[in-house]
Parts: sequence; structure tokens; C-alpha cells
Amino acid sequence: MRVVIQRVKKASVEVGNSIVSSIENGLVVLLGIEDEDDSKDIEWISTKISQLRIFDDQNKIMNNSLIDINGDIIIISQFTLHASTKKGNRPSYIKAAKSEVAKKIYDQFLISIENKIKKKPFSGFFGADMLVKIENDGPVTIFIDSKNKE
Repeated sequence: MRVVIQRVKKASVEVGNSIVSSIENGLVVLLGIEDEDDSKDIEWISTKISQLRIFDDQNKIMNNSLIDINGDIIIISQFTLHASTKKGNRPSYIKAAKSEVAKKIYDQFLISIENKIKKKPFSGFFGADMLVKIENDGPVTIFIDSKNKE
């Protein structure tokens, strides 16, 4: 499981010219799922995201987590995070989980995050063509891979 986390001032997700999710002051998480991902990956990354201290405290030091600031989160499934570009110029997505597997893990991930932050996460529509608008704050962008634990 791979994630790209962006601290945002605001963000939204549009599907078919309609806004389906919108937040201010929180995180956008792009979530890449592979076939080998399981409940251990979900638990490790959802814990890490919810406790990651990347929000400023009163002294402008990144000491606060999403929970500390009572921020919102949008979670978007993004299979392209598992792109391999070793051969040629067309990325291969062979490591990305097939839709039926990825959807189950994605849904479990949403529940895990909700349990950690004690509020419902926002999301896009799984498998849909989405327009994600992100106003990155900082900018703060972090990449995490559950298999490497970093």
C-alpha cells in the first residue's frame, strides 16, 4: 500500500461536473493498493496518517496531527501510485490491485481512518474519473509505503 499525503488549506473532488467532496484544513490522501495488501497494511498506514504531526502548533512548529486540529480528510483511490516505469515510456500497472480487490481494501481503509479520527472521511467515487483540486499548504507532501515501513 502506498499513499501520497498532502496537507491542504482546501480541497475538493468533482465527478461529472458535480462536487462530491470538499474540505478545508486537513489532508488529501491518494491511496494506491496492490494485491498483497491486507489488514496489517491498512492498520499501519491509517494509524500513521492519523497521528502524523504535520500541522503547525501555536509556535508555527509541525507538532499537531489531524486528530489534534480536528481536521478533515479526503481519501482518493489511485492505482497509478503503483506505476512501474522501468521499461519504455508507457507505465505498467501490473502491481496495482484489480478493481474488485482494491475496492474491498479501500472500503476497509475508509472505516479504519474513521475509527482513528472519530469522524467520517470524505472520498471520491471509486473507479470514477475525478477532478481533484488541491490547495497544498506549505507545501507539505509525504509519501509512505507500508511494505517498506517508511
